[in-house]
Amino acid sequence: MNWPMNWEDLRYFLAVARAGSLSGAARSLGVNHSTVFRRIQGFEDKLGVRLFDRLASGYALTVEGNDLAAAAERIDTEIDASMRRLTGRDLSLSGTLRITTTETLMHWMLAPHIAAFKAEYPGIDLELALATDFFNLTKRQADIAIRPTLEPPENLIGRKISGIAFAPYAATAYLGIQGKKKLDALTWVAFDDNLSHLAAAQWMRDALAGVSIGLRVNTLSAMFAAAKAGMGAAVLPCFMGDQEKGLKRLRPPAPEMASALWLLTHEDLRLTARVRAFMDFMGRALKGERKVLEGKKAA
Repeated sequence: MNWPMNWEDLRYFLAVARAGSLSGAARSLGVNHSTVFRRIQGFEDKLGVRLFDRLASGYALTVEGNDLAAAAERIDTEIDASMRRLTGRDLSLSGTLRITTTETLMHWMLAPHIAAFKAEYPGIDLELALATDFFNLTKRQADIAIRPTLEPPENLIGRKISGIAFAPYAATAYLGIQGKKKLDALTWVAFDDNLSHLAAAQWMRDALAGVSIGLRVNTLSAMFAAAKAGMGAAVLPCFMGDQEKGLKRLRPPAPEMASALWLLTHEDLRLTARVRAFMDFMGRALKGERKVLEGKKAA
């Protein structure tokens, strides 16, 4: 009989298998719920096999579906690898370059350098994705990551640009009201559970246990805004705190709070001309920011 399968069928099938629901698959594919439903229904009809059990909790793979999912994952991995290898042979300084970084780095550090890169390489179309988590560079969710981390993923290559220093800050107006108090006598803006993995959050738990907490936040931008508004003292990256004249650094940076800035890509993309151009350009630009990043000089 004729083989009834095509890659689009498998792509929709894999999205549902990974998400466990039509809505989750629809989000990952950028389509609506009904499109995924029709595609899966049609795929099962063509195969004459039920691939999913429809449960109240979502879509669960049947035995047959599980077998197909394992094969489809292998195919997907091979296609991704082939596409990366093909992209890695691209020697033109044109095309799309997708960069992922954090909101704080983009706002306080990267924007002028990215603008300068675009001015020098107008043929490269830049896309920027701001996220707190690492995008999957293996799946080409992004080509380059500019990330604060102490342990970059093993499947990525690149360079450590510098350390990222953290220190406690408070608004000068807030300190004027409080007077000269020890750190543990101040009210603090604290990290919530979403930021508990940060070394700075661990420092707060150890060094400031039992202090008064005025607000908990889930982003560094929110922590900066709250400290600037006088809601309490806060631990901030020095490249943020030192750029705000209304904030005063309360103590020198603590080594146990530090992170590091990495510029990363996937090994298969390292020879792509636009990737190499960006890595070299941004590496030089950010090396010039080391004193700011490491809290050794006010910006």
